[in-house]
Parts: sequence; structure tokens; C-alpha cells
Amino acid sequence: MTTKLGRQWWVVTDLDGTLMDHRYDWAPALETIRLLQCRGIPVIPCTSKTAEEVCRFREQSGLRDPFIVENGGAIHGENADGSPWQQTLGPSWQELRPQLTVLARDLGQPLQALDDLSDQEADRLLGLSGEALQQAQRRACSVPFVSPPDGESRRRLQQLAQARQLAVVQGNRLGHLLGADVSKGRALAVLKQRQGASDVAVLALGDSPNDLPLLHAGDRSIVVPGAKGPHPALQDGLDNGQFQLAPAPHALGWAAAVQRWIPGLLDGVDPLD
Repeated sequence: MTTKLGRQWWVVTDLDGTLMDHRYDWAPALETIRLLQCRGIPVIPCTSKTAEEVCRFREQSGLRDPFIVENGGAIHGENADGSPWQQTLGPSWQELRPQLTVLARDLGQPLQALDDLSDQEADRLLGLSGEALQQAQRRACSVPFVSPPDGESRRRLQQLAQARQLAVVQGNRLGHLLGADVSKGRALAVLKQRQGASDVAVLALGDSPNDLPLLHAGDRSIVVPGAKGPHPALQDGLDNGQFQLAPAPHALGWAAAVQRWIPGLLDGVDPLD
């Protein structure tokens, strides 16, 4: 949509912990999503979730816009005739999965992959079981895993991954093994180019360290806090004014931030002026 103030905007958003709480509830944001749809403003999930998981969310929310999955590992969308397209941006799960075993050996600590979690373990850690867990486990271009509990081990793991031309990013509850050049920010850039939307303005929303590339790529970037406040890794961006803080956790804060900072959505005030 080109707003009455002349800019075309996209809302590009993380899902877990941002639009959704940790029970996967996003109901408080539904009215705002509908408002964006009515105004022709794309809502583009940019998430660590799989394509299957995002397709289920899109069915529930009525979205037809493109989306970014597995922390930037692939972008998806629909052609004019409704047929799906996808573009992979990094190494496959089959290439990455053995590397997690090598990294665990070099680190000297076990790194339990998401696909190795039992229903009971996954339900305790993620609130997922059954078909929902299987959709999360069916990865194409990333390997989620249970991160080491201490910061020093996590830093060492990132160094080991970099030495193997890989990357490890941290979400709220899991680490993610990716290709070295894979990130949410790069995937957004590729999507903009593919859609012929290089001049579009992006309202970016996220809540955890793996969202930093997305937040850095946004024209206006919103940190959505958790129940205990914003993630410490995002505090510097808040302190220096690069990021703005949503007024409430999860879907409530998401909706309030979108309503405040999308120009023309409610009151016609352009947040970049």
C-alpha cells in the first residue's frame, strides 16, 4: 500500500515471542492484522518457523503475503495464478545436520537437535507435541537445537561455527544452526528485490537476538518485550534510539506498535517525519 503520505509500507514481523506469546496465542493482534489487510499493507512473517508452520498461521489469519522462514533460510510466496514459489538462501538441512554433531564434539558438550526431542521433552521446552511438533521438526535449511546453558559455551559455539563457515543464532528457547550468510535481514533484502520493492519502507518487529538482522534492516524497528521486559541483547538498540519499545508484551504490544507507527493507519502521522 502507498499511504496517503506517499510511502509504501510492509509490516515484517517475527512470530514466536513477538506476534505470538509462548502459548502461540496471537488473538489480541487479529483486529490490527485485519486493518492492515483492508488497507493493503502486507504482513510478512519473518520467523524461525518452518514453511508448514507459517502456512498454517496464514490460513488462520487469512494472509496471502510472502513470508520468510527458518531465520532467513528461505523465502516463499504466491504467483499471480496462486501457485506457490520458494527460494532457498542457504545450505540444506541435510548438509547442516551432520555439522551439529561435529560442533558438539568440538565443543565437548551435547547439542540436542529439535528433531531428536521426544514429545514429552518438546512439550516441556516448547509447548509442542504431535503434529505441531512434527511440523516444527521438518526442516529444510536450518537445525534448531537446545543451546548450552552458559554464555561462555554459547560464545565458543559461535566461534566454532564460524570456523566451519556456518552461523549459530539464538532465539528465546533454542539455538539455530544456519549457513554463514543466512539471516532474516538478508532474506528481507532478497525478498524486496524479488518483489521489485526496493524502495518500500519496512516496519520490523522482533523480540530476540536472532531478530537483530531484521531490526537493523527496518526503517522503523520495534522491540516487543516479554513478560519480564525486552531481551537484554536488544537493549543497546533501545538505549541509542535505533529501536523503539512496544508498550506491552507479545500480541498486545505488537498491535499497539503497528497502530502507532504505520503512517495513515489510524491518525495519518508519518513516523519517519
